[in-house]
Amino acid sequence: MKYMLLIYGAEDAWTEDEREACMSESRDLCHELAEQGQFLAASPLHPVSTATSLRIREGKRLITDGPFAETTEQLGGYYLIDVENLDEAIKVAGRIPAASKGTVEIRPVFALSDMPSQQFAR
Repeated sequence: MKYMLLIYGAEDAWTEDEREACMSESRDLCHELAEQGQFLAASPLHPVSTATSLRIREGKRLITDGPFAETTEQLGGYYLIDVENLDEAIKVAGRIPAASKGTVEIRPVFALSDMPSQQFAR
């Protein structure tokens, strides 16, 4: 089963040294998951100051600078994994270094058979 692990946290919660250590530990985790056949994708996101939000209302595009919602924690990155069940997804999420200062949301991914093939589809 595929799970998206969404990483939320305050962008200013990390020192540069902590951020570098987090990135290094995260890369190591990605390589370990790949060796186990569980890694599909992962990436940090640029700061929310680079975000653009789009809404369609009454057939018109509304484009605004910034994230969808103003919150104390922002979406900072993601992992896409393929594991047997939610318990395994929780174990992986618990190893993500950013969980120590933020939140990892675990969401199952719908499998749609009529979609174009994806590079990480099995």
